[in-house]
Amino acid sequence: MIASVSLLEREMYTEAEAARLLRVPPSTLHYWLEGGTRRGTTYLPVLRPEPTDTRTVTWAEFVEAGFLRQYRRDLRVPMPELRQFIAILRDELGVPSPLATFRPWSVEKKLVIEAQDRSGLPDDLWVYAPVGGQQVLLPPGQKFLDRVDWENDVAARWRPDPESDSPVVIDPDRRFGRPSVHGISTEVLWEYSEDGYTEAEIAEEYALSKSDVSWAITFENTIQAA
Repeated sequence: MIASVSLLEREMYTEAEAARLLRVPPSTLHYWLEGGTRRGTTYLPVLRPEPTDTRTVTWAEFVEAGFLRQYRRDLRVPMPELRQFIAILRDELGVPSPLATFRPWSVEKKLVIEAQDRSGLPDDLWVYAPVGGQQVLLPPGQKFLDRVDWENDVAARWRPDPESDSPVVIDPDRRFGRPSVHGISTEVLWEYSEDGYTEAEIAEEYALSKSDVSWAITFENTIQAA
């Protein structure tokens, strides 16, 4: 368990690097992490219990930011309700980054339903719903789970590409947490492509399939353009 805790708390990125990988404006990620004052009102952070005045992002914070990006940007969930939802789970589970642990997605489903209700999240955006005495995983929750690989009850890898067939992953124990395909950095593959190598030549050089190389280059093009 000690190794698992250290993984979640490991400082992985600068805010700028994390924002680029998540494809969100740096100012938005900073607000999620540190809170801020808007129109004369001070708001608490969303992803931290309180401001830390640091510009580094831990692995757990990065994974939760991926969840927040999906809900906030793709599903347009109101920020106050989402902030309250995460805060309730944090307090009840006693961990700073509850959605980067597997407990809310497995043994604590009833707590998730209670947190959704107490925070006022719209019903159609719930992660779990009570149906016939069971806790049923709903599409917003499934979409997040499809992007995470779990080990020892914590998020061990995250899939940054919204395309479900993409082999691109971010593993904190590989390539310093940079996107890779089967352990090969997507940036390296992209650089080969920019130098004029064909996808077939790159695939042969790195013992990858041509499809893997294509996915990596396509993904990296979106990152480079951000």
